[in-house]
Amino acid sequence: MKRLLVVVTGEPAEPVAARHGDFVRILERALGPRFERSVRVLDARREALGGAAQNADGLVITGSAAHVHEREPWVVATEEWLAREVGDGRPVLGLCFGHQLLASALGGEVTSNPRGREMGTVTLERLADDPILAGIPPRFSANTCHQDTVARLPEGARTLARSELDDHQCVRFREGSYGVQFHPEFDRAIMRGYVEARRDALREERRDVEQLLGDACDTPDAARVLANFLALLP
Repeated sequence: MKRLLVVVTGEPAEPVAARHGDFVRILERALGPRFERSVRVLDARREALGGAAQNADGLVITGSAAHVHEREPWVVATEEWLAREVGDGRPVLGLCFGHQLLASALGGEVTSNPRGREMGTVTLERLADDPILAGIPPRFSANTCHQDTVARLPEGARTLARSELDDHQCVRFREGSYGVQFHPEFDRAIMRGYVEARRDALREERRDVEQLLGDACDTPDAARVLANFLALLP
């Protein structure tokens, strides 16, 4: 049985959490039977990570409303820990904020996206073949919800997929270590919940909220990233 450590870095938007649970619960539903009972959960905001990954075959870093570039103490501490784990060869998958955190930990740069907020179900373009994208077509849909972006990749990293508003939607940072700016764990209902939760901000940005709600859909191709990552674990 593979041992997975889920590192929690935030909570879903309140209405989403009330209906669908926290990020661990959302991840569990997305993985279904593949979500093994050997999963351990640690909250990086409140718990010391230390040797938490010692017996883990791989790590998943969740999303968050936090901003890497604000340099909160727990963010800096988690980055230092992640850099050591990746250096030791531990497989890691960062989701949205987790993707940005991993990029920063390895020497990249995360900033507010000059192209603006990316929200809703969007089309991604594959740029390269890689096991993390096995079985995923050249163009596929993914659910997104972020304002920040990886502005500069760490040395040795390679972009595997992009979207209109983000050049680094899927990145291989090191062998076995990946980040995705999108949310492979989000389904249509969760995506719609996020659009509703950000309705006021989206209207201020002159975004068509009703169109975003109507366009939201399940994204099984994007969700395949989760299963592909588990398949890569030793």
